[in-house]
Order: sequence, then structure tokens, then C-alpha cells
Amino acid sequence: MTKSITLSLALIVATTSNAFAHHPLGGEAPETMLHGLLSGLGHPLIGFDHLAFVLAIGVLAAFQARRWMMPLGFILGTVAGSLLTLAAVTLPLTEVMITLSVLVAGVIVMRGREVTVMPAAALAAFAGLFHGAAYGAAIIGAEPTPVMSYLAGFGMIQFGLMMVAGFVVQTIWKAASMMDLQPRLAGAVIAGVGLTYIVELGEQFLFPAM
Repeated sequence: MTKSITLSLALIVATTSNAFAHHPLGGEAPETMLHGLLSGLGHPLIGFDHLAFVLAIGVLAAFQARRWMMPLGFILGTVAGSLLTLAAVTLPLTEVMITLSVLVAGVIVMRGREVTVMPAAALAAFAGLFHGAAYGAAIIGAEPTPVMSYLAGFGMIQFGLMMVAGFVVQTIWKAASMMDLQPRLAGAVIAGVGLTYIVELGEQFLFPAM
């Protein structure tokens, strides 16, 4: 019952309007170290597509022997993606790739099978490039100090969220394996978020603002 309530609330929150996502400081580039840190901490929390993917990695990594590999791969990917954005390098189809990464992560969790560490870490790093490219848009024009604190902020919060997700499924839900997790509801929530963004992207493409 508790699981169902938690997942239902997550779905409601994750599929609400994303109007304030990606810009913790109202769209302004951080000007101080503190602003950069707060913006970095807030970005993965209010960008629900990023949050869904981060939690999915935490769930998958929880059942791996080297559970830090996937989280580390993703975080390094997001840092690299942010730096690419700051260097004016535009990755193709960034929003589409972010959406697909959320959808694929949801499907993997939903299948209830453990994933091999190294390929999973590599794919997480690849997905991180696109998530990081979106993160980087929030710090274009910022000075080096707030940029560094921003990168540190979203790196720390992402790692923390992944560890919390793993703790919840193993300690609170007492799942000894992915199959024990009975992940279909959890995976459906994450996949549902991804599907929501696909629909939004489709609407934007088919009905662009005049």
C-alpha cells in the first residue's frame, strides 16, 4: 500500500507542468559560489526528466557488485556535457535523447533484470552527456567560480539521490534482487515520465508556437 501511494505521488508530481524546470534561479546565470551551488543542487530536483533518470540509475546500481560505477559514469557524463555546452558545442537532439533515456531506463527497471556493470556504466555516461548539456544551459555566461560550484552541486545531489534510491529498495523495501523489487510499478512511473516528455516534444513539433 505504501509503495502504491509513493509511486502514485511520484507520478503526479513528475507529470505536472515542467515550466520551472532547469532554471532554479529563474533563468538567471549564477553570480556567486553560493548561487552556483544552490542552482546545481536544485536543477536535478526540479527537472523531473533528470530526476526520473537519476532514480532509475540508483535502483539499477543497487544490485550491482560495484554499485558506484553507474552513478559515477552518469555524473562524469553530465559534467562533460555541461562543459560542452559552455564551450558552445551543441549535441544533436538533446531533449529527444534525454526523453528516450528516461523511457529506456524505465523499461529496464520494469523488466526486473540486473544489468552488467561496465556496459551499463558506459551507457549511463553516454546519457549523461545529454542530461549535462541541458544542465549547462543554466550557467552560460557565469564566471568560473559559480560554474565550478554548480558542477559540484549537481554532482553531489545526483550521487546522493542514487544512493537514497538504492537504500530505499534494499533496506526499506527489503529487495534482495531486481526480481524481488517487483519493479513494474516503479518502472511504469519512470517510463510514464519519459512517455509524457515524448508527447510534449511531439506537440511542440506538430503545433509550434506562432
